[in-house]
Amino acid sequence: MAAVRVLRTWSRGAGRLVCVHYFQTCNNVHALKPKYLCFFGYPSFKYSYPHRLLKTTASQQGQIVQFKLSDIGEGIREVTVKEWFVKEGDTVSQFDSICEVQSDKASVTITSRYDGVIKKLYYNIEDIAYVGKPLVDIETEALKDSEEDVVETPAVSHEEHTHQEIKGQKTLATPAVRRLAMENNIKLSEVVGSGKDGRILKEDILNFLEKQTGAILPPSPKAEIMPPPPKPKDRAIPTSIAKPLVFTGKDRTEPLTGFQKAMAKTMTAALKIPHFGYCDEVDLTELVKLREELKPVASARGIKLSFMPFFIKAASLGLLQFPILNASMDENCQKVTYKASHNIGIAMDTEQGLIVPNVKNVQMCSVFEVATELNRLQKLGSAGQLSTGDLTGGTFTLSNIGSIGGTYAKAVILPPEVAIGALGSIKALPRFNQKGEVYRAQIMNVSWSADHRVIDGATMSRFSNLWKSYLENPAFMLLDLK
Repeated sequence: MAAVRVLRTWSRGAGRLVCVHYFQTCNNVHALKPKYLCFFGYPSFKYSYPHRLLKTTASQQGQIVQFKLSDIGEGIREVTVKEWFVKEGDTVSQFDSICEVQSDKASVTITSRYDGVIKKLYYNIEDIAYVGKPLVDIETEALKDSEEDVVETPAVSHEEHTHQEIKGQKTLATPAVRRLAMENNIKLSEVVGSGKDGRILKEDILNFLEKQTGAILPPSPKAEIMPPPPKPKDRAIPTSIAKPLVFTGKDRTEPLTGFQKAMAKTMTAALKIPHFGYCDEVDLTELVKLREELKPVASARGIKLSFMPFFIKAASLGLLQFPILNASMDENCQKVTYKASHNIGIAMDTEQGLIVPNVKNVQMCSVFEVATELNRLQKLGSAGQLSTGDLTGGTFTLSNIGSIGGTYAKAVILPPEVAIGALGSIKALPRFNQKGEVYRAQIMNVSWSADHRVIDGATMSRFSNLWKSYLENPAFMLLDLK
């Protein structure tokens, strides 16, 4: 509660001494609503007209509320402002999107708790915002009439919400849908969602807009392809006069932010781990055939089936036999914790940088369920909308560097994990079968890195052989699937 100073203003008029009370909070002075006025020489009596006048003055004045960035968990103390959805002077309602911020782990859309007008933005795009500091100033609605004699300053002590939730009601919508609604001045509370759990979809916004205005949003125009101009015959080639080149470029220094900052911190910690490597090649000829047979089935279910779900599931089956690879060690190197869940991370290359979301509890999932979750993570990763839960809690990691190119790689372990695998590209190469005949084989190279403080070379080799056997003979996985 802000400190309050009480001021008394005395005025003399017509032989009577009048006392009016004020109070001062910070730099703003507000008149109290007096029920009684004291006149020198006369008893106190109720004076109604000034009381009504002061109440009317208060009801016409709004409040400026500082909307602060609340704690978004995981020990995050600062975020980068990636996009503003409002500007100064805009009118906002509760649950309207204010801005999108990005930490070193995930992107979060901040929504408004108040109805009012944006008076000030505290940050520009790409500025660093700190937890507990103001994001925007919002002028809320005017004060309602009240019979109280003391007006309190609005001390923002409640937790600032980053989700659209109030009094048990929650509006579900993606940031893209919220932006579409904001651009068309549509309140999400007035739209009926047709998605799961009442989630508002893009189609719901378009249908609502069509009912309100009878207009349909036009499709984005396609660029017209212009044919190249014909080359004139016998065109004279001008003779160029060589001039010395003058380079005017300057070095540029930029701070590390977002995922780049997180990667620098993680890789610095990884330098403390004594790595050792182990490489092998895997014949995926049978797996390539099996995937071709299952692709139409998965496509009919709306899922894109790649090789990664097979790699992930085979790794989980191998971790059941070698749990030391699904463990972590404390900082003092005195205890090893064996993780019950197989939360297998997948390294992804995105516009924001390297991110490693993970598929939770792979030991309980089928190959199709792993593929479904992997599709979800890839879509959110491409859009920069992965949550903190998707990016934390990993116990083992696979990096599919072969999707970009390359055969071998020296993968760096992600602390506190103890092992990681890098998968090369699949190439058609000649190999000999058991009869000594040459055949066309689909070969992939794998490069393992392990923490030599807890894992020895023999353990890594045995795990790799088991993982390799599942992929070279996919039918073997049926014997160990649960």
